Amino acid sequence: MVSANCGRLSACTTLWQRKCSPTGVTRSWSAFVCSAFFFLRIGVSAETKAQDPLNRESPQSSVYSFLEACHSRNYQRAWRYLNLRNLPEAQRLKGGPQLAQQLEQILDHDVRFDVASLSRNPEGNHEHVDSFTENGRTLDLQLERVTLRSGLSVWLFSSASVALIPQLARLASDSPIEKHLPEPLVSWKLIDTALWRWIALVLLAAILVTFSRLLSKAVFFLAELLLKRVASHMNRSVLQVFVGPLRLLLSVALFRAGMEWIGPSALLRLYLERGVTLLFFLGLAWLCTGIVDLALGRLRITLEARRQTFAHSVLPLVSRVVKLMILLLTIAAVLSSWGYNTSTILAGLGVGGLAIALAAQKTIENLFGGVAVISDRPVFVGDFCRFGDQVGTVEDIGLRSTRIRTLDRTLVTVPNAQFSSMTLENFSKRDKMLFHFKLNLRRDTLPDQVRALLKSITKILTEHDKVETGPLPVRFVGVGTYSLDLEVFAYVLTRSGDEFLQIQQELLLWILDAVESAGTALAIPTQASIDYSPGGTANKNGVPSAEQIALRSG
Repeated sequence: MVSANCGRLSACTTLWQRKCSPTGVTRSWSAFVCSAFFFLRIGVSAETKAQDPLNRESPQSSVYSFLEACHSRNYQRAWRYLNLRNLPEAQRLKGGPQLAQQLEQILDHDVRFDVASLSRNPEGNHEHVDSFTENGRTLDLQLERVTLRSGLSVWLFSSASVALIPQLARLASDSPIEKHLPEPLVSWKLIDTALWRWIALVLLAAILVTFSRLLSKAVFFLAELLLKRVASHMNRSVLQVFVGPLRLLLSVALFRAGMEWIGPSALLRLYLERGVTLLFFLGLAWLCTGIVDLALGRLRITLEARRQTFAHSVLPLVSRVVKLMILLLTIAAVLSSWGYNTSTILAGLGVGGLAIALAAQKTIENLFGGVAVISDRPVFVGDFCRFGDQVGTVEDIGLRSTRIRTLDRTLVTVPNAQFSSMTLENFSKRDKMLFHFKLNLRRDTLPDQVRALLKSITKILTEHDKVETGPLPVRFVGVGTYSLDLEVFAYVLTRSGDEFLQIQQELLLWILDAVESAGTALAIPTQASIDYSPGGTANKNGVPSAEQIALRSG
């Protein structure tokens, strides 16, 4: 191998030198390039591992591939998973398929055997597969790691275990039930499982569904009676949250116990156990999400009783995050129970997560924007606010966006990244509301009338129990082009918009009454016109004469 590579190195150098000028620099570069190519070739060939066509790299893959070969009745392939080196060549070809078939029956009839429990690690020397007891003596089936002539290391059933196969086959006798069943129910098989076992599995599942429903009704009735005595104030609908997941968990547990008695084949048992495991963890996740909903519901009621807007804004987001974590933990638990290396998967997700983060940059930005809105709390659900050039009521703060109901009753959805960077004006946070306007009086209003009106309006504001006034709530601020201007500045002590409008209406009507009582009125913009028509109005140039102006002034 090394001499061949050296020969390739020499040939590569010679070829390069022929194509280049015979200078020392050129020869040095040619040797460097070919040497780099040589070591790169060796490195790649060292890192590339040959793959076993029979998939015998790890204990689990070897046994799983053996069962698949037996299921397809390819016993000529199946016996290659047995270490038959101690047998002569002719005996291997003749007795190998029979030994493989007997080993299949042994594993199928042992309900304790689980392929998923075997290691997926290709390293090691021995792996325990199954154990049997005969006359107080323990007989073990094991795998061993064997190196073939090609240098490839594979996992095979050990030669010592192969010698035990005929003895173990006598122990794995058929079920006594099969002696009393019709021949088709025993001989017809699917995934190496007799038809009667399939029927038994289906009937078991149907019976468990009915039984769990009846049992849940009985337990629910007894729990209601207990709650009436222990916690009569508790809502009975709380119990409904636990009925569904507990029924599923009970059915899964009883079905798993029934599988031990029915005894399906090893390959079918692997599929069934994975399905049962999936349903079990889904039931646990269902139960956990129900508990989360109950806990957050009770917390929401408590906070609402204390008038905490936190309940409407933060709790829905907390619920979504917790449920997402439950889902991720459930997926990790299912994959781990199926025999997958979750640490390797998480490491792969760490590398792939970077690519996903780059692709979903806006989504992640909106997620952190939602966290910023929740943590900084500029608005809560139910608050009336101004965002940008629009106003509306916040209806929901989600993981990605915030939804706001405008005055036109339209629903505006704003991404959290954009919403968190907006200038927000929260009207719901006002502790009092401003009552401010200018009162324009006619120009012919007398000073005494202005003084009387200032006193009257000040008295109206100071005597109202819902109005907060400063030292000078009403002031005379100027003489306009067509009016005398009074400014009213005060606060209405309320946070309700409807109550503010009602009080403002009362105050404005009382102020109009005060204006009328003072003997004046509000100013109305007017225009004055000059008559330039003939008859002594203007001279030939269109300009009034001095006499005309004097007469008009008089």
